[in-house]
Amino acid sequence: MSHPGCSPGPARRLEGVLSPVIPQLTELIRQSPGCLSLAQGMVDWPPPEGVRKALREALADPAADLDRYGPMAGDDDLLVSIRQELTSHQQLDLEGSALVVTAGSNMAFLALAQVLCDPGDEVILPVPWYFNHVMAVQLAGGVPISVPMAGEGGLIPDPDRLAAAITPRTRAIVTVSPGNPSGLVTPPERLEAINRLCAHHGLIHISDEAYAAFVHGPVPHRSPGALAGSGGHTVSLYSLSKAYGMAGWRLGYGAIPAQLLPALVKVQDTNLICPPRPMQRAAGAALAAGPQWCRPRVASLEPRRQALMAATASAAANGLDVRLLAPPDGAFYGLLEVPCPHSEDTLITSLIRNHGVAVVPGQSFGLVSPPGRAVLRVSYGMQPPDLLGRALRRLFNGLAAQA
Repeated sequence: MSHPGCSPGPARRLEGVLSPVIPQLTELIRQSPGCLSLAQGMVDWPPPEGVRKALREALADPAADLDRYGPMAGDDDLLVSIRQELTSHQQLDLEGSALVVTAGSNMAFLALAQVLCDPGDEVILPVPWYFNHVMAVQLAGGVPISVPMAGEGGLIPDPDRLAAAITPRTRAIVTVSPGNPSGLVTPPERLEAINRLCAHHGLIHISDEAYAAFVHGPVPHRSPGALAGSGGHTVSLYSLSKAYGMAGWRLGYGAIPAQLLPALVKVQDTNLICPPRPMQRAAGAALAAGPQWCRPRVASLEPRRQALMAATASAAANGLDVRLLAPPDGAFYGLLEVPCPHSEDTLITSLIRNHGVAVVPGQSFGLVSPPGRAVLRVSYGMQPPDLLGRALRRLFNGLAAQA
């Protein structure tokens, strides 16, 4: 019932949706000049030079026709480049798949949640999950089902545990590999087992592969979409934000089961109409630079990964009760378990305001720590080596002051 003089507010259902942690941290960082961020998932390199060149040329060419709406799924030239990328470099089996370009892979996931979920339908997410995935399912009226993992630090998806969580309302299982926030690469045989599990139960396997280029250890990344016959039940999502240094350009793409496309058209047309056409020209130039452009830049993260592990070991050797949950071998994250005498929120706020360093609390990814402990996600990709060293010193000094 409305009341005269009262200001209208948001729908009550949004109270049940997770609050986004990164905007909250960004505001705290803004209020703390000089704070060094190990929070948001970005790299510190710019896009390939051809990206800006392609955009300049497109904007200067009236015949480019970029001011008009384009196809819902993306312009033909870019879709051809994406198909080549997915078949040549990711070895995807695209039989039964359709390709779609979106404004970032987060948007693709949100659109898919809208397509898959009737109110009360379930989407299974192994813990730790990526918080925007949970939010997308909630916004679609679905129910995110968190499934804790066992063994290997509790960070690698376990097909048996996921199978036990399936109910008549389950629509999809989500995996993220290389992992955010875990910093681990899921062994290909695990992803293949999950993919076959989805096929057996008539479910969609949503494989988020935004960090596909970021493998630092012996476990290779292999997309479950590369399995023969997987195209009809597998969503493979990719992003230009990470390896190509294009976080602010907002371009992602994916392969989806073709039978979902008519429903996805409804969502995409309502939300975006078409992917931003100038950005598509930029995306085409990035893909033209290719994995050979990305490899040396990804390799430049190795000293930073080693710096995180060395700083953690040094702090532990000096009496601070800290440890990495697992040696990070993918993406550019590490999960750090630390003493926490108060709440995680209090710890995070103190680190930012009193010690000038920002990290993300593990509870934002569904991780539950024992009393007196907390888990922090550390992103080592966004600070150059000298600033990373300074940020890590601030972090461990701040943790020692809290202990």
